[in-house]
Amino acid sequence: MERKVYAIGETVLDIIFDSGQVKAARPGGAMLNSSVSLGRAGINVSFITEFGFDQTGKLILDFLNKNGVSTQNIHQYKDGKTPLAMAFLNEKGDASYDFYKPYPNERLKVKIPDFQSSDILLFGSFFGIDPGIRKKLLEIVKAAHKSGCLIVYDPNFRKPHAHELDKLRPFILENMNLAHIIRASNEDAEIIFGEKSIQGLEKAISKKDKIIIMTHSSEKVELASPSTNSTYPVKKIKVVSTIGAGDNFNAGLIYGLIKENVKPSDLENLSPEKWEKIISFAIDFSANVCMSFDNYISEDFAKRIER
Repeated sequence: MERKVYAIGETVLDIIFDSGQVKAARPGGAMLNSSVSLGRAGINVSFITEFGFDQTGKLILDFLNKNGVSTQNIHQYKDGKTPLAMAFLNEKGDASYDFYKPYPNERLKVKIPDFQSSDILLFGSFFGIDPGIRKKLLEIVKAAHKSGCLIVYDPNFRKPHAHELDKLRPFILENMNLAHIIRASNEDAEIIFGEKSIQGLEKAISKKDKIIIMTHSSEKVELASPSTNSTYPVKKIKVVSTIGAGDNFNAGLIYGLIKENVKPSDLENLSPEKWEKIISFAIDFSANVCMSFDNYISEDFAKRIER
């Protein structure tokens, strides 16, 4: 049976500014970026999301369909508009954001998919802890967990929400408890838990059975698992934009898990050699996306990966 990936997350239209000028407008949102890269790489992927029944929404829907992403689990609402994200790049290609999210009162009106034990679920970012959709999102994640899916969680917690942390941290911990793999940045660990190391994050989570992968921007990637603890170098590249870096690390991670046919029961004893192959895919996906204004791997890169 072909493995299927489900990703749950927000959809926005990213309008990207560099040196005060608009450089690009791209469909975005962390899980959308991951989904498109997986679709381009030939993976059976379905995106669970919501956006407006408007011209921007039509543009995004067409884009997802053209890039091999199933859109059957999307709620297009009529009472609001598709959200916008203004991304302002600095000299390093890192972005700061202004968001405009005119959501309707009723949100995420989607059916829970018929998850299979061979499937993989990816979720995270603010969408994963948004109080406005928390009940429905938990229903979906718990259904995937009950079915035996492999679950990957990326907190991707941004500083603008730091003032809400006391209220949101229990949601983050609940998500981590439901996941098999937690992929967090060192910034996530510091903002959420006040920790700067992967050992500190392990201690804060207090879950010895979890796989933790910590990315350190352009410096390194660390892995902590029951079977191995490893550090991996990051490729040196000319960075254009880091907007999709973490999202595509997640896409490459999932691509590697599928290529190595890793199931939840394999994680505890997965060999260092297999982990190295999996993490190398994640690093390659992330590096490729940082070399353009796109939020997803290039079609040429996807063709090379598929071969």
